[in-house]
Amino acid sequence: MQTFFKIAIGIARGLEYLHRLCAMEIVHLDVKPHNVLLDEDFTPKISDFGLAKSSLREHNSTVTLSCGRGTIGYIAPEVVCRYLGSVSHKSDVYSYGMMVLEIVGGRRNVDNEVDNSSQIYMPHWIYNQIETNQDVNFLGIGNDEDEELARKMIIVSFWCIQTDPSSRPTMTRVVEMLESKVEVLQIPPRPYLFSAD
Repeated sequence: MQTFFKIAIGIARGLEYLHRLCAMEIVHLDVKPHNVLLDEDFTPKISDFGLAKSSLREHNSTVTLSCGRGTIGYIAPEVVCRYLGSVSHKSDVYSYGMMVLEIVGGRRNVDNEVDNSSQIYMPHWIYNQIETNQDVNFLGIGNDEDEELARKMIIVSFWCIQTDPSSRPTMTRVVEMLESKVEVLQIPPRPYLFSAD
C-alpha cells in the first residue's frame, strides 16, 4: 500500500502544479491510469495532454468546451451535464478521485462480472464499507499502517468525487489531506448520483 500511496500523492502534486503553480492554469481533462507513467522508482508522471485546456490565471478558472471530453468512468458529471456546474480544474479533481479509488480497490470502477450486484459500481460499494466502519480488505493491505493509508486514500477520493464541483477540494487541499492523519478526515456526504441502498 505504501507504493500505491506514493503514486497517489505524486499524481496529486502533479495536478496541483498544473492547476496552481505553473505560469498558466492547465486543466488536463483526461486524468486516468493510462495517462500516468511510472519510472523505475514508481514516481508518477502525468502524460497525454491532448485534451488539456489552459487559461491565464487572472481569468475565471472555468473552461469552455464545445463537446464532452475525457474517458468514460473518469469524466466529471459537469462535463456531460452542464447544469451540474462549470468545467474547471475541479473536473480533474473528480477524475483523480475515481482513479485513486481504482488504485486502492484493485479493479475498474464499474465491473459487471462481480458476484454481488451491489458491488458493480465500486465507489458505491466502497462507500458502504467505509460508512459502516467495515475493514477495508484490498490487495496490498498487510498491516494496520496499510489499512490507514487505504482508508485515507478512500476518504480523500470520496471528497474528490462529490457531484457538485464546489464541494470538491482543490488539488492543494487533496495533498494536505493525504499528508494528514486519517483520524482528522471526515467522511463526506454520499454523492447524490449514487443509488441509495
